[in-house]
Amino acid sequence: MRADSDAWLKAAWLAGRPDVGMLMSLCEENYRRLLCLAPPLRHARGSFVSRRSGVLDLHLDILEQAPYTTLLRLTHAFACSDAPVAPRHEPDARLRLYHDARQVEIIELHQSAWPLRCAYRPPALAHKWQANLFLGKWLAYCLAQGHGFVMAERPAKTPAPAPLS
Repeated sequence: MRADSDAWLKAAWLAGRPDVGMLMSLCEENYRRLLCLAPPLRHARGSFVSRRSGVLDLHLDILEQAPYTTLLRLTHAFACSDAPVAPRHEPDARLRLYHDARQVEIIELHQSAWPLRCAYRPPALAHKWQANLFLGKWLAYCLAQGHGFVMAERPAKTPAPAPLS
């Protein structure tokens, strides 16, 4: 992440009055952070887990691929001590990446670490700003822990063999 981007983020955070341009810049920063975690997201398919010693696993599921967008789920899964109980996902985010605009949009966010509404739905600019700040800090935290996903690039198309004469 660039040092100058941190300065405007801190200034905007302290002012508490983001505008649409600031939100778009934050979405661009989050897109860059997400690509640091998983570079070839544009053509990725399936589910991936980033495992680092001493920290929680990070899970990424590609939910949908379209020509210019990727819909994905990013979450940590907390194992419960009781065997029949399913793991608790926290935070749990559905994100849409716009590859042509190089931005990420939060579609849905469930978390309890930051004082946001528990079930985030994109209502107002201030809520979008808070959710994207949370996403940015979470992505930076995951990168600082050394998380990263290994994904194979989409195989290049090979030319059809020439017919035998």
